[in-house]
Amino acid sequence: MRKSTLLAALAAGLLASAAMPAQAAFFNRIATFPVALNTPDIEAEENSAEIITATEDGMTLVYSNAVLGGIGFIDITDPANPQPGGFVELDGGPTSVSVIGGKALVSVDTTDDFTAPTGYLAVVDIATMEVDSTCDLGGQPDAIAKNADGSLIAISMENQRDEDFNDGVIPQLPSGNVTFLDVTEGTPDCGSLRVTELAGLADVAGDDAEPEYTDFNSANELVVTLQENNHIVIISGDTGEVISHFPAGSTDLSGIDTEEDGQLSFTGSQEARLREPDAVQWLDDDRLVIANEGDYEGGSRGFTIFNKDGTELYESGVSMEYIAAQLGHYPEGRSDAKGVEPEGMEVGFWDDETLIFVNQERSSLVAVYRDTGGEPEYLQSMPSGVGPEGALAIPSRNLYVTANETDLSADGLAPAHVMIFERQDVDAPDYPQIMSAMNDDGTPIGWVALSGLVADADEAGKLYAVNDSFLSIMPTIYTIDATQTPAMITEATLVTRNGAAAEALDLEGIMLDGEGGFWLANEGNADNGIDHKLIHVGADGAIMDEVMFPEALLANQVRFGSEGVSSVGTGDDMVLWIAIQREWGDDEAGMTKLVSYTPSTGAWGAVNYPLETPAEGAWVGLSEITIHGDYAYIVERDNQIAANAQLKKLYRVPVAELAGAEIGGELPVVTKEEVRDFIPDLLELNGYVLDKVEGFAIDADGIGWVVTDNDGVDDSSGETNFWSIGAVE
Repeated sequence: MRKSTLLAALAAGLLASAAMPAQAAFFNRIATFPVALNTPDIEAEENSAEIITATEDGMTLVYSNAVLGGIGFIDITDPANPQPGGFVELDGGPTSVSVIGGKALVSVDTTDDFTAPTGYLAVVDIATMEVDSTCDLGGQPDAIAKNADGSLIAISMENQRDEDFNDGVIPQLPSGNVTFLDVTEGTPDCGSLRVTELAGLADVAGDDAEPEYTDFNSANELVVTLQENNHIVIISGDTGEVISHFPAGSTDLSGIDTEEDGQLSFTGSQEARLREPDAVQWLDDDRLVIANEGDYEGGSRGFTIFNKDGTELYESGVSMEYIAAQLGHYPEGRSDAKGVEPEGMEVGFWDDETLIFVNQERSSLVAVYRDTGGEPEYLQSMPSGVGPEGALAIPSRNLYVTANETDLSADGLAPAHVMIFERQDVDAPDYPQIMSAMNDDGTPIGWVALSGLVADADEAGKLYAVNDSFLSIMPTIYTIDATQTPAMITEATLVTRNGAAAEALDLEGIMLDGEGGFWLANEGNADNGIDHKLIHVGADGAIMDEVMFPEALLANQVRFGSEGVSSVGTGDDMVLWIAIQREWGDDEAGMTKLVSYTPSTGAWGAVNYPLETPAEGAWVGLSEITIHGDYAYIVERDNQIAANAQLKKLYRVPVAELAGAEIGGELPVVTKEEVRDFIPDLLELNGYVLDKVEGFAIDADGIGWVVTDNDGVDDSSGETNFWSIGAVE
């Protein structure tokens, strides 16, 4: 058994992949397809794309959509410009789809009673988009696999448990099995249906086998994961007999975050953590790889390679967790559960290279490895939509595709998407645009939710950022080296109060104090006991002073407060200017405030800033203020994402107009001028438009830098965009 314990070496591999190795090939996202485009005539709050495959020519994608009860088609003749290909409604919830010849074979769940599961196989003619025939499967199906020549399919009949009964713990009969059907010219022969029983094999609830995922090798052997049973079974496709079976085993995890507590702390451990694998793929006729998603007892946060005789060959351990943390994708909200939660998996064969793709449901990343026959070589991580489930490699077209099942559009967030990546001969991947280094102890500098940005006064390309309240007991100032590609977070300085991490903060802005420390803008929320205030900290992050907003301002407070802070002047003449996100109680509709504070005198003032008119159902507010030269540069955005996003822009206001009047009286209205539309920048990586452009800074060379807030990966893809807009006049 080989076990990966050299985390520093793996981190070095991550850095090396970003450091432009010679003759490199990386995957870059070339298109994003919202699956709702396939179902415009179906009234539904949600959509989904789960299991995905392609026609044999690789020109059409086919995906299952259990939410709407059907399968969708996407024309990728031009993969950079995918087009809607139609939708076929089915009676029930499709669980998987495969294509043989001109037919799409779809397993469909029609279960109403968990104790009497039902389902069928639908045969859909791709040309006519009609259901040709169906086969009763006698239970609840999950995954479909086809063998190498398309003459045989295997369906894992999960007969899944009722998760509301007995806390979802098995056994809950009936047990599952694997069902085989012969196939002729893409059409299964229902009369050839034969069943391989799996009960009695596993040590964990063996009388209730729950098969999950399946895959054939070229020797016509089928590997099956029994996720809840923590077991792996290998079956002869020729005879239907069980060739071998063995436990998926467990892993000792150390140096992981095990508490959902508002901080990234890689100090916990989980001993003998059951793997409970979901997806499984053959690497060759002797080796297989599993994605250890976990269920109610386990989830070991990585992937494992086995020989088909059950010998463990490689264990990834906590390495994917650390990579996700370096990329700002670590899901703190899942720390007490299964972390990044590897679920979907694919193996693709590129000429003389075998690549392993591991979809991480909770971090919304795809980790890519090269199979070496021993320890896999980490190549890169690709950003996917929220909850990547389906995984598909199309080596003949140099493509990799993810189906992202999570649809949050009903809450004004990202809808379900299919994303297409192309393997390109480039020196480095487009993503990440920002990442973090490792600490001296071998753990990553964890970060998420960057919400404010400022540049060092003297060193070009050196920036500082803060996180917001998502990390509620880890308010942090991050030092960024933007001269590297990707930009590198090199240091994290905790904001402290009386020697301990400062709590009840929601940091949204940061500026230099001219003496080595910082002023921070804190966005208040009276309902949560968070004050609207300014915070003065030293270079070490220790709070020296906390300045509450004046009563004249707080009398009309609302939730949406400080979103940036900058200054005019130095020393006793320094005046701080704070951007207030949206209208407060005393503001006219469409008007918010820029608030001034003079530290030397304690004086407050304000001017009005006119907001753009939002689209119906949206709001518009400010995200940042940066004063440079004769202008105050202000980020203004709506709260919309993806196709609904209309406004993500940079404006400027003459500093000469920043003359704060008495709060509570009539305020002067500043004039503004558009500088840049950020939406084209946000589309550069061929994803959907992210909603939160949160930070903007101008460095010592006059170069403008922009960063987005990824909301701490909760209900978010976790993707952070960080880029330069070049010289700012």
